[in-house]
Amino acid sequence: MNNNNLDHLAIIMDGNGRWALERGLDRTAGHAAGEHSLSKTIDWAIKNNIQWLTVYAFSTENWLRSDDEVEYLMFFNRDILLRRRDEFNQKGVRFRFLGDLTDKKIPEENKELMTETENLTQKNTKLNLNFAFNYGSHDEIHNAVLNLHNLNLDKELTINDIKDSFIKYFQYPEIPFPDLLLRTAGETRISNFLLYQISYTELLFIEDLWPDINADILDDVLLEFNSRNRTYGKN
Repeated sequence: MNNNNLDHLAIIMDGNGRWALERGLDRTAGHAAGEHSLSKTIDWAIKNNIQWLTVYAFSTENWLRSDDEVEYLMFFNRDILLRRRDEFNQKGVRFRFLGDLTDKKIPEENKELMTETENLTQKNTKLNLNFAFNYGSHDEIHNAVLNLHNLNLDKELTINDIKDSFIKYFQYPEIPFPDLLLRTAGETRISNFLLYQISYTELLFIEDLWPDINADILDDVLLEFNSRNRTYGKN
């Protein structure tokens, strides 16, 4: 199936823990199962000529989870890069890590691998994969305000100047705003994800748990998106 309308898909990958608990497994087993869904989604996005995919991998609030689960998630995300980045690189996937990677709570090994992966894949053009890791939209907006202030101390900016330039002070201002935000597992909230960027993004909440996501479900998501009439307030 080819797609001409969906350029940027953002996903809140929810339901890993519930998927595991329903099967009598530890929550960490759900994260491992979710890796396969991410791989399927990347392949599906490439097949459908989607240029941008942003996934919520670890939020600033996820540090509040148990120490064991946080430690596992740090190891798990590092392990994915070690095992899969060459494969994704060969598929033409460019990685960006969206979030505060200076946080001292993030292991140095993770930081080094993420930087290496960004450098390794920076020339790829088949799919732009934005990994939101230690990401929170409130922090992103606050940092943009601070950057705007610090870099323009000697300038007198008008309100229109600020409106026109504000996005330039985000971490990756070149990333287009999402066309569609998908959240799995039946939850109907945004959870501090891309709040500035989704002002006119289509929202879709589905009951399927993230580890159950496959190409058929994503095809249905694409059909639903393409059936919508995006007016941007004109009608």
